[in-house]
Amino acid sequence: MLDLIRKKKNSFLIKIVFWTIIAAFVGTIFLVWGKGRDGQAPSSLAATVNDTRIGYAEYQRAYSSLYNLYQSVYREQFTPAMEKQLGLKQQALDTLINQALLLEEADRLGMDVSRKELVQSIAEIPAFQNNGAFNKELYLQILASQRLTPEDFETIQRRELLVEKVRQKIISQAEVSEEEITEEFSRQNEKINLSYAVFEPALFESQVKLDEEELKTFFEERREDFKIPEKISLQYLNFDPSEFEEEVALEEGALEKYYRRHLDRFEIPERVKASHILIKVSQDADEKTVEEKRALAEKVLQEAREGMDFAELARTYSEDTGTAPQGGDLGYFGIGEMVAPFENAAFALQSGQISDIVQTSFGFHIIKVEDHIEAGVKPMEDVLAQVEEGARAEAAKDIAYEKAIDAYNINRKEGSLEAAAEANGRELKETELFGRDDPVGGIGPAPEIKSAAFALEEGKLARPVILPEGVFLFTVLNRETSRLPELEEVREEVEKEYLAEKAAELARQNAEEALAALKEGKTMETAASGAKIEKTGEITRAYGDFIPRLGRSPELAEAAFSLTMENPIAPEVFLVDGKYVVAVLEEHLDADLEKLDETQREEIREALLSRQQQEALEKKLGELRSTAEISIQPIVLASLEG
Repeated sequence: MLDLIRKKKNSFLIKIVFWTIIAAFVGTIFLVWGKGRDGQAPSSLAATVNDTRIGYAEYQRAYSSLYNLYQSVYREQFTPAMEKQLGLKQQALDTLINQALLLEEADRLGMDVSRKELVQSIAEIPAFQNNGAFNKELYLQILASQRLTPEDFETIQRRELLVEKVRQKIISQAEVSEEEITEEFSRQNEKINLSYAVFEPALFESQVKLDEEELKTFFEERREDFKIPEKISLQYLNFDPSEFEEEVALEEGALEKYYRRHLDRFEIPERVKASHILIKVSQDADEKTVEEKRALAEKVLQEAREGMDFAELARTYSEDTGTAPQGGDLGYFGIGEMVAPFENAAFALQSGQISDIVQTSFGFHIIKVEDHIEAGVKPMEDVLAQVEEGARAEAAKDIAYEKAIDAYNINRKEGSLEAAAEANGRELKETELFGRDDPVGGIGPAPEIKSAAFALEEGKLARPVILPEGVFLFTVLNRETSRLPELEEVREEVEKEYLAEKAAELARQNAEEALAALKEGKTMETAASGAKIEKTGEITRAYGDFIPRLGRSPELAEAAFSLTMENPIAPEVFLVDGKYVVAVLEEHLDADLEKLDETQREEIREALLSRQQQEALEKKLGELRSTAEISIQPIVLASLEG
């Protein structure tokens, strides 16, 4: 998420989002810490931490702030599944518990915040400043808009400063030694080359013989897996908004209102128009070659800065065959379209500026920016036709919904659509039977319709559902209940699963036999005869859990860097993307410590220090939690589980 925020740091909308978050956060802190230790009825509690009470309203507001943050940044990508994966409710509760524990630790240590520290911290908050200086009138206005008195806010700020003080005391214990820096550099830059054999189940399917008795047993044991799902068909009316556009009469101010509500549709993304000169350097080039290429790049850069025509230099020196004939012209590009070092350099330049030498995996680049379009929003007058079209479509959809809801209210008692169809001049349509995971025939995926339809009682109308395709009023026409099938009904699917499982068993057995042969001293070619054998080439830990030409496997990636030339065989068979893999270390190259310069040393120091500080904080919080009396109310536990 932070990467996305950084990429959009100049975005007009992101700025709006963060002001919204700040406002919500202030409100949340007030609820949490303005009332945290006051007496509360047990029914209003979310949790207690020793003597500190955390109200249920505080928990809800903390969760809501987190939810709104992620929703504002990720927008339509923020799904219920993502929310569940992130565990936002647990995050909110943990944050409140941790803050309570840190405040108690501050009390135990006798820590406090002086009046001078408090006043200075408030004066340094940008929201309360005018032209860089604290403005008391602005301060009071903002607090009033948040329904806070200065005394309330000072209490909030004092506690926040106290939490930060104790946090700083905890993390100040972290230290990074020179040995740790060297060890981390070695860990990051050591290289390995793996040889691995892949046993694909599909290659063993021809060896599987279908045994009818085994198939029947297989089916009976897994009959529930082949359960025929519930299916329904619908009868429906579609109130198409496009049919009502002629009835739309836009009120005064409607266009401006639509424009303000849909600013995201008119956002101008930050873009750069640039040219570049590329001096290629292969990733396996020796140090001498790299230095020669760098010297050439520096020569070209000097000529460019002395005023020589950049396009002519690109045609002469650039090894990017796609852009060199056009003088290195890359055209316009946005954030996320180029490799990170190139992108960072290009977006830091203004029109007409030339970069320093930029190194990427392709080699050395010299970049000249021709135009830099800042992020913003198109003025309403520039998109007036688009705004009017959108406003009319939105108003037409409102009319369509009103007609659909009128038809629903008039006919809901009878649960019939015939009268509604006749009264509204609509064609009554029917779908074929469909399951919960199937598209709705004639409509599309329509999860909103399926959700309502499968919960709908017989003979009832569902409330109208708005989709991009129209506003739908519907009732269930037929329903087939879910049931367990007989073998013949699902034979094709059962046979497919049976063959796949048996083939996977054969693939795994062959992989295990190959691993045993390797441990007995046989070569990969002999041990894995008939399997597909590949080599990764040189890889570092920067590859993460990705194995070249194989895919992602955290288990294999972790095991690979624990292998040595004395013990080169990976100890087990790995399942990677449905394939069984055995691996052997072919080559291990230690990091070149001479390349550990001061810049890298400082970067590693900062990264290690940040990691150790976080670990120190987590360790301390763990200790505080282990001795604390923490009680979480059933209503909160239920929400966490749900």
